[in-house]
Amino acid sequence: MKPLILITNDDSIEAPGLHKLVEIASEFADIIGVAPLHPQSGMSSAISVDRPLRISEVADYKNARMFTVNGTPVDCVKLALNAIVPRRPALVLSGINHGSNSGNAITYSGTMGAVLEACTNGIPAVGFSLCHHSIKADFNLSAPFVREIIQRVMAEGLPDYSALNVNIPPRIVPKGMRVCRAARGHWSEEFARYTDPMGTPFYWLTGRFINEEPDATDTDEYYLSQGYISVVPCTPEQTDMALLHRLTATSGPATEAAE
Repeated sequence: MKPLILITNDDSIEAPGLHKLVEIASEFADIIGVAPLHPQSGMSSAISVDRPLRISEVADYKNARMFTVNGTPVDCVKLALNAIVPRRPALVLSGINHGSNSGNAITYSGTMGAVLEACTNGIPAVGFSLCHHSIKADFNLSAPFVREIIQRVMAEGLPDYSALNVNIPPRIVPKGMRVCRAARGHWSEEFARYTDPMGTPFYWLTGRFINEEPDATDTDEYYLSQGYISVVPCTPEQTDMALLHRLTATSGPATEAAE
């Protein structure tokens, strides 16, 4: 039996990036796609707790069975594992996203939320993002590199609770790939203020990413600017181990209260 790859995204079932990822991954395994019915960018690891979720099977794409869910990317992964896939996937892929998920964007990314959800279920996972928002973005320029990453992860696996955040520079054939860390940064001028016809102010999310270490040469932002694909290992584990060791070294480990 061929291995199974589950593919999702946050741009919806209609996104060209999802179709390209299905085409590439189908060379290695049976494919099932489970994607949001509507775009879900910025949903991070959100789950739907206030409404019923519904699964709809749509037309196959390149012999891959395709489903939609009226929820978030994480909802898609959860429902796929619980109610859709006939066997445990060997790999979960998310993307190819229309837009960057470098730096601290993983905090907000629905693409990477799905990846981290797969991690918590012990399934190797990779998120792919092309730093180009246009619906006409050319995914073929980086297809050989996407294919190589999928092939290597299928052959070698990933450590438990580890995944890959892959970002691709736009409009060029990448020079290569570089494993690196995520750049530290923040978002500036995040909201634009407007006034509606009734004179009431409202706000629209905007802003730009500020790289706080522009001179660093070991980050995803640096390698993307140099024309390379960045590959950042990531994990859903939230414990700050360095701080944990420092605190326990100075105060001792937490102990249970004496009975």
